[in-house]
Amino acid sequence: MNEPAATSDQIIDAAGGFWHQLDLTFRLMLLPSRINQIWTVLFLIVLAHLLAWLLAPRLRKWLRRRQGWPKWRLRTGLMVVQRLRLILFSAMAWTVVLVMRQITWPSLSQLIAEAATIATAILAIAFLARLIVNSLFRRVVRWAAWIWAVLYLLGLTDATYRLLDSLALGIGSFRLSLLTALKALAVITLLIAGSRLITRAVSRRLSTSASLTPTMQVLVTKLVQVILITLAFAIGLRAIGVDLTGIAVFSGAVGVGLGFGLQKVVSNLVSGIIILLDKSIKPGDVISLGDTFGWIDALGARYVSVVTRDGKEYLIPNEDLVTSQVVNWSHTNDFVRLDVEFTASCGDDPHKVSKIAINAALTVKRVLAQRTPVCWITGLEEGRIQYVLRFWISDAQRGLTNVRGQVFLALWDAFQDNGITIPFPQREVRLLNDDPSPPKFIAGD
Repeated sequence: MNEPAATSDQIIDAAGGFWHQLDLTFRLMLLPSRINQIWTVLFLIVLAHLLAWLLAPRLRKWLRRRQGWPKWRLRTGLMVVQRLRLILFSAMAWTVVLVMRQITWPSLSQLIAEAATIATAILAIAFLARLIVNSLFRRVVRWAAWIWAVLYLLGLTDATYRLLDSLALGIGSFRLSLLTALKALAVITLLIAGSRLITRAVSRRLSTSASLTPTMQVLVTKLVQVILITLAFAIGLRAIGVDLTGIAVFSGAVGVGLGFGLQKVVSNLVSGIIILLDKSIKPGDVISLGDTFGWIDALGARYVSVVTRDGKEYLIPNEDLVTSQVVNWSHTNDFVRLDVEFTASCGDDPHKVSKIAINAALTVKRVLAQRTPVCWITGLEEGRIQYVLRFWISDAQRGLTNVRGQVFLALWDAFQDNGITIPFPQREVRLLNDDPSPPKFIAGD
């Protein structure tokens, strides 16, 4: 029963120490010799607000007229407009401090200097936080840095540390305080942010390497990301004194249970690794799976993004690409052969028809001239001859139906110009008996 009482006493003592330090800080600020400095700070705040109210609209109009500026410069200008009050206050406060220190004692401008320092720190943190892409993560980091900077500049960090350390949870010999948890969270956050920066740098570096295929670039990038994030969590847990051996045993047991419950998810993850390793598909390949035809936009851990010609984006599970029959139109090369079937009259010379069809196909821009089209007879029927025209293209991602349609139009125009007849089915109906009376049946027939 003594341990909870001791813990409560520690919390009360730490809270009392924090309040005493905070009270002392404010008492020093409100000394009679500093009243004039407080009024000066308030005056500078009001003046900065009025100046920002006048200058902000003009700056916004000026930014709208900047044509050709890169996005980062425009965003920086917008941030300057949004933080204009703080910028003006910091600039004016430091100007007052420098002037006063030249003509009077430094103590007479100490409070103004502290206010200027806090404003400058808040401003610097706001600009540096914009480097963080994730909005929620950026907001958390910004507010945490602001709070720590204000406490540090006011001399309240030691008292705050003692108060946070007194708020602890004990389980056996393990003790977890709020201070330790916040430190671990800060360490994990910084390490994860660093791992993302390193991953992006590695990805940019690999994208310029000609010796690695796009598939291997994606695989190496994801492996680096997984390793760095795992190390970040491991270091963060070690920072709060957690024994990783017990977690490894527990995670192994949990992993077995999750393996049965998340069988499809695990199968997609493993299939994704297989796809990256065997290089069967890669970003930019043109594939068809069932009724889906399009090009691969991105390889994900669980699915592959396939964009079709009509703008639809299909998220196909990796398992389907491993277990199903996939047509990769650009696996080893970009050349694709297409067939167009047509018929012509038996009265037209087949040699002439074949030559005209080949020349007509070559008039289509997407048909490759270096791989000469061919035209063969595939069948003979009553009054017509069946042909197949085969040609090659190298840009299947631009569609197949449209190039076939262009070739059919070229054939139609060429046949019209050269008098080639395209037969169509004809039926003749002959009436053998003009007597409309019904036939007579004779008994015994």
